[in-house]
Amino acid sequence: MSVAAQRYATALAEAAFEQGATEAVREQFGKFLRLTQESAELKNFLANPAVELEGKHGAVEELAARLGATKIVRNFLLVLVDHDRIPLLPEIHKAFHNLILEREGLAEAQVTSAVQLAPAQRKELLAALERLTGKKMEARYAVDPAVMGGAIVRIGSTIYDGSVRTRLERLRTQLTAE
Repeated sequence: MSVAAQRYATALAEAAFEQGATEAVREQFGKFLRLTQESAELKNFLANPAVELEGKHGAVEELAARLGATKIVRNFLLVLVDHDRIPLLPEIHKAFHNLILEREGLAEAQVTSAVQLAPAQRKELLAALERLTGKKMEARYAVDPAVMGGAIVRIGSTIYDGSVRTRLERLRTQLTAE
């Protein structure tokens, strides 16, 4: 993650916490990011140095109004446009999200399993991860049949691999080493 993205994310997070608007800012900033990801024209327009600032400002103002964006988000987006930081939006959003989670004492887990987990399984897994980390967990789930069984959990840079695939690979390595 770039230093610039981290700085912008920190500034946004501090403003959101000061105003008690973290949830609104998170939601609105996420919506704006999705707009730029879904529309290459919009992203190119805002990142194009040949387009005058007034045009970019007008577009951001219009989109902010449509999204019902708070003043914090609107002003933040204008600052990004002014400093040619629109290409950093995904990085800034990720850093902002991580800062909010950290400040709220939460951690995010990416869980990959061979099949869709049932609600009871998700609840049990989250409880186990909360006991393990000592933090309240937020999880995103993905399905990958190559896992074969079990699950792979990533929390930050730590990976807990309880997949059948990995167990079989370890067994194969042991058998070929002997």
